[in-house]
Amino acid sequence: MDDTRTVCVLGAGTMGRGIAHAAATAGHRVRLRDVDDDVLAEASEEIRSTLSGGVERGKLSAGGADAAFDRIETTTDLQSAAAGTDIAIEAVPEDVDLKRDVLSGAEAHLPDGALVGSNTSSLPLTGIAAALERPDRAVGLHFFNPVHAMGLVEVVLAEQTTAATRERAESFVEGLGKTAVTVTDTPGFATSRLGAMQGVEAIRMLQAGVAGPRDIDAGMELGYRHPMGPIELTDVVGLDVRLDILEHLREELGERFAPPPLLRRKVRAGKLGRKTGEGFYVWEDGEVVGVSGGHGAAGERDVDDAETGGR
Repeated sequence: MDDTRTVCVLGAGTMGRGIAHAAATAGHRVRLRDVDDDVLAEASEEIRSTLSGGVERGKLSAGGADAAFDRIETTTDLQSAAAGTDIAIEAVPEDVDLKRDVLSGAEAHLPDGALVGSNTSSLPLTGIAAALERPDRAVGLHFFNPVHAMGLVEVVLAEQTTAATRERAESFVEGLGKTAVTVTDTPGFATSRLGAMQGVEAIRMLQAGVAGPRDIDAGMELGYRHPMGPIELTDVVGLDVRLDILEHLREELGERFAPPPLLRRKVRAGKLGRKTGEGFYVWEDGEVVGVSGGHGAAGERDVDDAETGGR
């Protein structure tokens, strides 16, 4: 039986290009759609680079990488992206109205049997699904960054999601070589809720001077075998994204998710993490090169002079 599908990915940012890479590597045909040609060109370049990295690490053959890349086509045209596809997955920014608009726009061009997936990490899926003519085929497919390396996808069931939709979504995830954990549509789902709580407590500890970011992160990496500590992960996710998630969870679940003042100050200053070059750490070429100042942790230099030349 041929399990090859045509997958439409809506949004070519960090998550969209990662999902496109994962689907193409698994043998699916991919249509990656964005409204910006420059973003699509950047996405193609990054996907090619990630595939090349897989060849260098022995994860893929050179031929396999070329074949995966050739299975991806990019477009700014929504109709051509959605028409005839088996599954459409939105990966646009965490704005509920934007997600509703993108999916309802795509639905007009999708076949009747297509799944409609949202990569939201915390927004109410039931509300997103309500914008569709066929909400029964909507399901959350919450991928994790970097998609090519992370083995988990959180399958989120809206109020309208049918058992058949759930089964098809879980099968799709397994076909990508990943593990599906299935949760109901509650604020923050499971992973974002737990991750946000750990992240917010780590920032509070940093703010109070309990320890510096490197020590907090090392404690979780070495003591609990986390691949990345909560402070560094906040920088990778984006401080603005973390703030938005906490605001949503605070509204839904209470003050235990209240964003710390330190996080608000960083976001106001435009220090959003890796994507801006500075958050709780200082970043160059995607790597940590020092510690940012101004967070009140005793014993931390503002920046690691030995690594950054006395910034």
